[in-house]
Amino acid sequence: MWDPYERGCPSRLLLDRIGDRWTVLLVGSLADGPRRFGELGRAVDGISQKMLTQTLRSLERDGLVGRTVHPTVPPRVDYELTDLGRSLIEPIATLSRWAVAHMDEVVDARDLYDAGLPVAVDHGRVGAASAVRVAAGGAVQVGAPAGGGVDDGRTAPVVGQVVAGRLP
Repeated sequence: MWDPYERGCPSRLLLDRIGDRWTVLLVGSLADGPRRFGELGRAVDGISQKMLTQTLRSLERDGLVGRTVHPTVPPRVDYELTDLGRSLIEPIATLSRWAVAHMDEVVDARDLYDAGLPVAVDHGRVGAASAVRVAAGGAVQVGAPAGGGVDDGRTAPVVGQVVAGRLP
């Protein structure tokens, strides 16, 4: 039985491979069909040739990417997803949609964290319209904006609780 929570489990190593910095982007770039090395390098902004080579080799070793060398001068090499690699397209697309849908929330959370403000969890699950405000004296208010719409600067009664906090 495979258990990715065990340190030496091969499934954990595979999850590490799939979740690394470049794999998701390369699989996404190959989703539309075969590409040459240079095309992949241009498609994935910021990847060095060394990292592109290493990542493609690892994906080939894991059976996710196939490499075809064409007998031409100069040699032409195409990379494409195998059937196993294509089975990753939908899970990766789902993660990509999640990232796009929640990026504003992640940016807001990062801004609060980087500012040294308390981290609050809204257990009432008010929704996207909830507001977190640090009031005078460092008191944290978590609630829906007054009127249930756009935050007008007033915060409704607390509906959650602070579970961890840091003050400057």
